[in-house]
Amino acid sequence: MSEQQRLLLYIGSYAEAADSGVYVVEMNPSTGELSRLSDASGLKNPTFLQVDKERRKLYAISETTTANGERIGEVVSFAIDPAAGSLTELNRAFTLQPSTSHIELEPKSRYVVVSGYHGGNVGLVRLQDDGLADKQVDERQHEGRGADPVRQDRPHPHSALFTADSRYVLVADLGLDKVYVYRLDEEGDKLVSHSEVKTEAAAGPRHLAFHPNGKWLYSINEVNSSLTLYTFDAEAGTLSVIDSVPTLPEGFKGENTTAEVAISRDGKYLYGSNRGHDSIVVFAIDQTSGKLSLMQHISSEGGHPRHFALTPAGDYLIAANRDSDNLAVFRIDTATGKLDFTGHTAQISKPVCVQPQLFQL
Repeated sequence: MSEQQRLLLYIGSYAEAADSGVYVVEMNPSTGELSRLSDASGLKNPTFLQVDKERRKLYAISETTTANGERIGEVVSFAIDPAAGSLTELNRAFTLQPSTSHIELEPKSRYVVVSGYHGGNVGLVRLQDDGLADKQVDERQHEGRGADPVRQDRPHPHSALFTADSRYVLVADLGLDKVYVYRLDEEGDKLVSHSEVKTEAAAGPRHLAFHPNGKWLYSINEVNSSLTLYTFDAEAGTLSVIDSVPTLPEGFKGENTTAEVAISRDGKYLYGSNRGHDSIVVFAIDQTSGKLSLMQHISSEGGHPRHFALTPAGDYLIAANRDSDNLAVFRIDTATGKLDFTGHTAQISKPVCVQPQLFQL
């Protein structure tokens, strides 16, 4: 990497507003070594982030209260200075009540979608031309319950994912065992219900990842620790369930919930995280069918790997271990997809989200 490039990690966390909540960490791409540069405070539980690299903006979710004292989520916009390794808060916009769990940036940077795990709702927030959060322009409320009486007593939309062409946004509802497909109505600033697909009962879809071919979608399922493969018909905007596999090693009997799913840039490998087993699981993806073959389970080098991300070059995986307050760096063998712990970690309080970005300075 030349001196004109910088690999930065943006970390969201559980935090009180008075404390540091969003962190900027530099990563040495040769060694995987991490160096903490700066942080931002003033946000309550900025657990999930999105980065607009081109406009050098960062969007964080946060929790606050209305004038009436009611809980409400907000989107907080920051300006990114990659040379200084700093963030500058720009503005805030109210979103869903009572809070949000995830934020997704629309590929053309005109909107963000927020998911309300606790309220069972999904919000569409418009962005201004300068990248600042404008206002929430639409909200969709999910209804019903799932098979698990404890975890699925009501809707729990946990995350959203846009198709590459921005035509559709897919929402994983952990509480209803469904993935909803909404059509983005740009003229009306609305999410229009389009289709839905039901997973295995008591699966609990949490996060989603598209294969680079755009035809295969994978959900990591929190309640029953599994991964589901769907085919996506881009023209019709519909999903079909193809297969499901466990994320845990055979014989594991302890408590576990899954968290994040990601796919290598070449589409050959899939990664998932287990919380309880505290591992990263690696699968090979069959390039004809999209089905998964187990390759590896490796310790996440901490407790409760709530999120992880692959670096832009695809040579490292960074795991965010919430309960042990650390980031752990793994080198990826691009020939096999397998992980090897580098020995490099960084102490971060309750990390929940990792967003790596490579900047040209």
